[in-house]
Amino acid sequence: MSTPPRSVTILGSTGSIGCSTIALIKEQPALYRVRALVGGRNVALLAEQARELRAEYAVIHDEALLGALKSALKGTETTCMAGRQAVIEAASIPADYTMAAITGAAGLEPTLAATANGRDIALANKEALVSAGDVMLRVVKKAGATLLPVDSEHNAIFQCLQGNHAQDVEKIILTASGGPFIRADLEEMRRATPEKALKHPTWTMGAKITIDSATMANKGLEVIEAARLFQLEDAQIDVLVHPQSAVHGLVQYRDGSLIAHVGANDMRVPIAHTLGGHQRLATKAPRLDLAELATLSFEKPDETRFKALRLARQALRAGHGAPTIYSAANEVAVESFLQRRIGFLDIAEVIEHTLEKLGAPAIESLDAVLHWDAEARKLAQSCISKRDRPVSRRADVSPHI
Repeated sequence: MSTPPRSVTILGSTGSIGCSTIALIKEQPALYRVRALVGGRNVALLAEQARELRAEYAVIHDEALLGALKSALKGTETTCMAGRQAVIEAASIPADYTMAAITGAAGLEPTLAATANGRDIALANKEALVSAGDVMLRVVKKAGATLLPVDSEHNAIFQCLQGNHAQDVEKIILTASGGPFIRADLEEMRRATPEKALKHPTWTMGAKITIDSATMANKGLEVIEAARLFQLEDAQIDVLVHPQSAVHGLVQYRDGSLIAHVGANDMRVPIAHTLGGHQRLATKAPRLDLAELATLSFEKPDETRFKALRLARQALRAGHGAPTIYSAANEVAVESFLQRRIGFLDIAEVIEHTLEKLGAPAIESLDAVLHWDAEARKLAQSCISKRDRPVSRRADVSPHI
């Protein structure tokens, strides 16, 4: 008997992770049935995806674009919806597998709504565990859902842990490429433009996560996420800069064994691991040639130049609402940098100022998460307004995937 196709929902289908997920589905369409596709503002791409995959629902976050979406999908059986509440409703539709790839705080409610269904959640939205970690984990436990990490580093750790016992883990090691400024001094980083910061040496990603990689806030968010995902203390999570981006994560066991996940720097690999269920999907990702690569180097990150990483560890140790505040302040600061309102090094300064002012308030519910997220954004914006500097040209980039 043939296995029925897995039902799939993709939150953030028009972003880089969403597009990679769709590319994998299109390679083996008989294995999947697409329930809902959710995009931000790219009507043309969302409509094209919905047509190709015969999605039951196509949802655009911007309500003003509903008419355009309906026109683009005229003659199909796809139901079109728009707006924040429609996104949450789409996420709530039962699906065997949901790719949660809406970036930032906008992805919190949809991710939680999908998790409540008690199925597989492929987590590409760091903020769900960073900003709403305790709330998210309670929903996961109550619903019996399974979290599948999509980040290449967390997915690497997830694979290195399989078949082993949690009590045998001494520590994990997350690797970082170091981004475009790994060899830059503080003065060069101070003068960095969005164009330079967006030139990642090894990965092709959305604008927001690429800037996060350049500041190493991305790695800071990953440290917080790893602590919650794998139930580890801060001291059990190391970070090493690994410019070749070939080793994605390592697990040190108490017997001295160090198990590493090695592979090409292609997001199709971790996505395929989550999408395949209990089997490994064939992908067109390049195969890593170790002989050609020849050298693998590792070094400790410089937390003086990359202050955002140090601040993330401080937020993790402080607990409660500190990670929520860190994430929100970072998101606002990155958007302002992309708009050329602040400098590159100002991103970490805005985060630090916001954390110092708001501290680590108690967070017991999604409402509390959203409240402190909003408060952090408001304070960060105020801080940025005081630093605001006029420029002759705005960056033509969007921070959202």
